[in-house]
Amino acid sequence: MLKLKNCKPILIISGEPFSIFNEIFLKSIKYERIKNSKRPIILIGSKDLLLEHMKKLNFNFKLNNISLKNIQEAEIKRNLINIIDIKFNFKKPFDKISSKSTNYIKSCFELALNLQKKIVITGIINGPISKSHFKVKNLVGITEYLAKLNNKNSKEVMLIYNKSLSVSPITTHVPIKNVHRYINKNKIINNIKTIVNFYKNKINKKKIRFAITGFNPHCESRSSIKEENKFIIPAIKFLKSKGFNIKGPFPADTIFIKKIRNNFDVIIGMYHDQVLAPFKAIYEFDAINITLGLDFIRLSPDHGPNNKELGKNISDPKSLIECIHFLNKINVNKS
Repeated sequence: MLKLKNCKPILIISGEPFSIFNEIFLKSIKYERIKNSKRPIILIGSKDLLLEHMKKLNFNFKLNNISLKNIQEAEIKRNLINIIDIKFNFKKPFDKISSKSTNYIKSCFELALNLQKKIVITGIINGPISKSHFKVKNLVGITEYLAKLNNKNSKEVMLIYNKSLSVSPITTHVPIKNVHRYINKNKIINNIKTIVNFYKNKINKKKIRFAITGFNPHCESRSSIKEENKFIIPAIKFLKSKGFNIKGPFPADTIFIKKIRNNFDVIIGMYHDQVLAPFKAIYEFDAINITLGLDFIRLSPDHGPNNKELGKNISDPKSLIECIHFLNKINVNKS
């Protein structure tokens, strides 16, 4: 038995209550290597909903309720599901997603962020959120929402990680017509520096090979403002002068060809789908979504709520399992 203050736990936020997350969480807990997780797991979410999902999906785990009173002295039990209960009113255990869950989701996130200020944690994993239903003013994505809660606006970096190849878009959840407004030399430089620090300090990889895409098709534009010349090439030249291993800009339509991508550890793109679409075509769900630039490491399974599969017990837990494995391996003691 452990005290919470001594165990550097992994916090898991259940996310959208009517997503497949409880199902994949329960499947992950059943998985042998997760049972023996080096770092204890604490779920933040509705206890009643989890119990209903266990009943309907034929799982049988005992729960250990963690009280927020004198939280540092709370007892962690490795052989049970440790849970901090967040109340959520529901009529059916499997229901349609709606904006009615917004306050519940916000409560889960806010508790996790407050908790990480009081104790040393390994990282935070959150279940998928429906951005079209999660009603928060000026929300463009959970990445940006967490940065706002953590007072790290514009410092957040999205990294979709696979040990063979990772990708990172300079802009995240920005409408395509507005992308050019959010790209500049300093943004590119700072994002890449953040990624390098993460690789060096958390996974002990010191030599990172970067490729960077252009902005326009074939890195060409008839416009008088050519983003490659204005922002991307100057950023590459600066980073090279500081010793970074970076090449580009590459046309986005060829950088993911196998003989080219195999020369790099991270491909930097200018916008979300420019790098995420080909990456998912290659690796499917064998990847994790990591938010860098916060006071903690935040991960999320690389898939959405998938309400269509809710309650069917057919969803693949692989991405969540990879998230937990990853946090069991990283260096917690370095920033």
